[in-house]
Amino acid sequence: MRETNDKGPRQLETVARACDVIDALEELDGAGVTELADALDISKSSAYSYLSTLRTKRLVVKDDDDTYRLSLEFLYLGKTIRHRHVLFEHGKQQIDRLAEETGEYVHLMCEQHGLERNIYKVAGENAVGDAYHTTKERKADFLHFTSTGKAVLAYLPDARVEAIIDEYGLVRKTENTITDRDALFEEIQTIRERGYAVNDEEEVAGIRAVGAPIRDANGAILGAISVSGPTSRLNDDRYHETLPKKVMESANVTEASINMSNASQSL
Repeated sequence: MRETNDKGPRQLETVARACDVIDALEELDGAGVTELADALDISKSSAYSYLSTLRTKRLVVKDDDDTYRLSLEFLYLGKTIRHRHVLFEHGKQQIDRLAEETGEYVHLMCEQHGLERNIYKVAGENAVGDAYHTTKERKADFLHFTSTGKAVLAYLPDARVEAIIDEYGLVRKTENTITDRDALFEEIQTIRERGYAVNDEEEVAGIRAVGAPIRDANGAILGAISVSGPTSRLNDDRYHETLPKKVMESANVTEASINMSNASQSL
């Protein structure tokens, strides 16, 4: 078992390669030994060994046609992680309520590794874009063009924001996407002053969103809540006053629940 230590903490190559195998199976939607070996540029014997080990650990299953796929263990693992997450535990009720009140899509997210991770989403009765929102739940996304992402960026240290931009850039999604570093920091300052963020067709043309940060008792950012919908419904006072107030209230209630829970544990 070889260890690598070119930069940063020492890494186990076999573990890293096993993670590569898992990523490849997800990306390829299943693969045979030869296809996996070609995708990872490893020998077929190595590919088979990794697949056999992961299969023994019940993380991979093998179809009748010798195609290997990720097992449902990942589904159970993901649900366990979500249900144990502090934002889901204390924010789920607020997301459900907000979706019912607004009729739109409502999201709960956090930042990990400089990307947006969607923890929970609920579609109100008038919500649009089911396929798109389902895809977002499966993949991490950039922070700079969503209302939740910008709400989180606004309460991260500036140096951390700079590091995230350096790593991922400012990818353009629409003509409204902020792609200039200085412009993003100006937006971040506005968010800090008013307490909420907006996505004005910056991610998808015709869609707006309002997001508010969720912070702990010390002011550290935990995540954010957002409401999104068509510009025809998110306009005028609803977009600039009503929804920001509702979203910030939901974020505040979630914060209060988290902080009271933490305080009770210290008694």
